[in-house]
Amino acid sequence: MDFDVLIVGAGLAGASLAAALRTSSLKIGLIDGAAPRQPAGWDVRVYAISPASVAFLDEIGVWRHLDHERIAPVYDMRIFGDRNGRLDFSAYDCGLDALAWIVESGQLQRELWETVKRQHGVTLLCPARPATLECDADGASLQLEDGRRLRSRLVVGADGAASWVRQQSGIPARVSPYGEKGVVANFSCALPHQGRALQWFRADGILAWLPLPGNRFSMVWSAPDELADALVGLSPEALSARVAEAGGNALGALTPITPAAAFPLRLMRVERPYADRVALVGDAAHAIHPLSGHGINLGFQDSRALAARLNGLAGWRDPGEASILRSYARARAEETLLLQTTTDGLNRLFRPGHPLVARLRNFGLNLTNAVPVVRNMLVRYAVSGHF
Repeated sequence: MDFDVLIVGAGLAGASLAAALRTSSLKIGLIDGAAPRQPAGWDVRVYAISPASVAFLDEIGVWRHLDHERIAPVYDMRIFGDRNGRLDFSAYDCGLDALAWIVESGQLQRELWETVKRQHGVTLLCPARPATLECDADGASLQLEDGRRLRSRLVVGADGAASWVRQQSGIPARVSPYGEKGVVANFSCALPHQGRALQWFRADGILAWLPLPGNRFSMVWSAPDELADALVGLSPEALSARVAEAGGNALGALTPITPAAAFPLRLMRVERPYADRVALVGDAAHAIHPLSGHGINLGFQDSRALAARLNGLAGWRDPGEASILRSYARARAEETLLLQTTTDGLNRLFRPGHPLVARLRNFGLNLTNAVPVVRNMLVRYAVSGHF
């Protein structure tokens, strides 16, 4: 089977790239091991989707088809330091409808999948797993585990942080484990959250409460491995009490609505997000600390940038040519570097340490909070990728 673009991984980044190529004449293949499933109840994994990513999802025809009764806008965000530092962000002050929208991973994944299934020019290869990848001057040859051989002018690795495509292509990656896990769980709360996200930089990690529809919120606690394992091992009642206490009982008594789960946190950088006949998007190209909530937004903007370079190519142009891949890499370099550096720096800055450092970092939060122009510039960069 011959393709122009072969995408390995039908997660959020890979499926959104396929959907974003809907106006092109390219023949696209999308490989994944399994179709997304409908979780029971509320999905424990949620994402904070930025306005820029909402615009992208709307462009590719996905946003309007989501169940908006299960989506919560974030109108305000309050960030608390460990020594009375505080920083407030407001969508109203920045002229935005919302700072972000909290969306369940499963809902977003299923709608992207259904969109791609309906799309002309896309062949879904599922269930399927890649076995070998070889690239030459004219294209790439990929063999699946079931023996099928595929040929493509461009292969896109959208297969996650442990990317098989990245490894097969010889793209070096520097992985720095944080020694932390992200503990996630959803709760109902006694008090209304009013569309406000809360985040605490604590001595035992970074705790975030993200609003869900109704009196519910999703928790992400980036905690040292030992504490994270202990949190996951607590009974639902004990976990609710621990989370409520850690957040100063800001939303009253809590009741768990999903079990807790944990995933390891790491910083991952690549020298470049491409090789001969190969491009990387999403977690295959970068991994950042979740304290900013921008991991998936980086992935969506990767897909948007790559699609912008592939859509409308003249018939004689090769989608895997080096100049296109270099242009894609340049377009994504600034935002990726800024968010990786910023989130890594903040995580390290707020780790327990010298008291003088603690005073300085909390002074920095308060100073930024006192200068609306600076604060609003930070929000605008976070939602649009530029000041």
